[in-house]
Amino acid sequence: MRFALFVLAAALLLAAAVRDGVDRWVAETDLPNLISDTSVQVVDREGKLLRAYTVDDGLWRMGTGLEAVDPGYIDMLVAYEDRRFWTHAGVDPWAVLRATWQALWNGEVVSGGSTLTMQVARLLEDSGTGAWQGKLRQVRVALALEKTLSKDEILAIYLVHAPFGGNLEGVRAATLAWFGKEPHRLTPAQSALLVALPQSPNGRRPDRHPQVATEARERVLQRAVIEGVLTKESALAALMTPVPNQRRGFPSIAPHMADRAVAQRPEAVVHQVTLSRDLQISLEGLAAKALRGLEDRVSIAMVVVDHHSGEILASVGSAGFSGGDHRQGFVDMTQAKRSPGSTLKPLVYGLSFDQGLVHPETLISDTPIRFGTYAPQNFDGRFRGELRVREALAQSLNLPVVLLTDEIGPANLMAAMSKAGTAPDVPGGVAGLAVALGGVGLSLEELVQLYAVIPQGGLAQGLHWRIGEKIKQRQRVISRSAAWHLGDILSGIAPPKGAPRNGLAYKTGTSYGHRDTWAIGFDGQHVAGVWIGRPDGTPVPGAFGAEVAAPVLFDVFQRIAPELTPLSPPPPETLIVSTGQLPEPLRKFRGRNALFEKPEDALAVAFPPDGATLEGGNSEVILKVKNGALPFTVLANGAPVVEQSRMREMVVPLVGKGSATVTVIDAKGASDRVTIWVD
Repeated sequence: MRFALFVLAAALLLAAAVRDGVDRWVAETDLPNLISDTSVQVVDREGKLLRAYTVDDGLWRMGTGLEAVDPGYIDMLVAYEDRRFWTHAGVDPWAVLRATWQALWNGEVVSGGSTLTMQVARLLEDSGTGAWQGKLRQVRVALALEKTLSKDEILAIYLVHAPFGGNLEGVRAATLAWFGKEPHRLTPAQSALLVALPQSPNGRRPDRHPQVATEARERVLQRAVIEGVLTKESALAALMTPVPNQRRGFPSIAPHMADRAVAQRPEAVVHQVTLSRDLQISLEGLAAKALRGLEDRVSIAMVVVDHHSGEILASVGSAGFSGGDHRQGFVDMTQAKRSPGSTLKPLVYGLSFDQGLVHPETLISDTPIRFGTYAPQNFDGRFRGELRVREALAQSLNLPVVLLTDEIGPANLMAAMSKAGTAPDVPGGVAGLAVALGGVGLSLEELVQLYAVIPQGGLAQGLHWRIGEKIKQRQRVISRSAAWHLGDILSGIAPPKGAPRNGLAYKTGTSYGHRDTWAIGFDGQHVAGVWIGRPDGTPVPGAFGAEVAAPVLFDVFQRIAPELTPLSPPPPETLIVSTGQLPEPLRKFRGRNALFEKPEDALAVAFPPDGATLEGGNSEVILKVKNGALPFTVLANGAPVVEQSRMREMVVPLVGKGSATVTVIDAKGASDRVTIWVD
């Protein structure tokens, strides 16, 4: 009896010593690095993947959590690989005994005894599976992992590191590459293939070895039925599904914005931006469609913003992100500084409204004018005479807007652009009157930000594209009433041919030499801009914003929402009257030099116009005079040629060719003159 007790005690002491030794051996384990680099991801406002980047060794290793993976896949994985995973301490002695017995009985390895924890140990250290030293190391690390981590944490490491063929690591990379979807919802056929692949990731690649992959998947499905994870009916349906025959590309949506986000914060692993994935995809498709039929060096850019929040919802930098094409798709044209053409004209008019220079119903002249050596012309070379300011803006006439820019001053126009949050490039550093016609450099994103001022009632709205970014304090650029007037005028412009007449407020622009075409528009919720041109700045002959960019802008708004959001109603202080009801000083624009101009009823030579050329060697000219007191005396180059005439239309003889100054003097001594050229 005593001997038996002694043997029992000795056995217990030995077991305790072995246990303590194993515990010390496990406790002293030098664990591998549990945190590996995962692919940098850029996701949209809802967390949907836009773009991912490989890790340094060229692997797609996507971070994911247990909660983001289909539970059915997890159940199938555990049932097939390690059914006692949730209860063992890292090593499953029953599985080891089974594997050993099968190997002895069959003379070869039939099944492995590795647990999922041991597989995690192997994946973390990239150790082999055959040598006994490697197996022993896996056992030690597995036991240590079980002491350090929870079961969920161990499984999460497997989900990130398991190999799935080629340069794919982790279940999320696998589902994106093989199924084009996230792993949170998987079919039984998809789950079974994912369970089978890591055992021989390259030998079972479904795109290269479909038969081998199908047979391996079938074995997983059979085990799932035996373990009660899957019904026979579901397994049979899964068997009828073919394995994928090709690997899909990883998403590369909004590539320019993604690169911008990563460059700004290179240390971050996940970048969440304000873009809407669905809208971004739709507009990238529209960009490619819009360039069909245009020569192959033309590119396109688009920006869509919620002007209430300042969030950029879509940003298309080119029609295709390719470094080798003629379109230079790698260049983000939402950021390139280009001449905005006529798109700055609304700001000039808004500032003029606020300074009391004009009202939308004020009459203004569209006639030839010169400012020193600068003589602006309309795009078509024609002049409309006197018309309302509303019409001058809607028709995008150049001369009226230059007159107003001269009144408000180019420096004030530049200051307003700065208040709106833009940073225009000025050739030579000094802004002149040509600023109003596009003589500065602005990016598409800046132009959209500038136009957001109008539907926001004259307040600047800073744009941002990263979730959580701070909004800058807003500044007032123009008054509420001026902003409303601009929206009212721009929403009345006829749409391009084939576009819906939906009241979209918009403005087009074409830079000098047809280098850039623009269309910027807004409704009560969104502001969007389109640029089309060549990235290298060379001309696109015959391209006009109204014909090229405007139809695309209307397509953009149809893809944003089926219906436009109405603009805000006029604020109470808005003056809405006809021209005749305006205060006298606002009925007709005269400018700061009006006090020095002749009265409207003053003597004037009505014909010929000053600077006219008479061809054919004419020795006389028909002279027409308006106003003034009869009779008239006419001089040609200082010499009297007509005296005491009581006719307002007369024939005046001229002497010789060349320059001739014709002067008319009335009975009260008033005079007017014109200089003409006789060819």
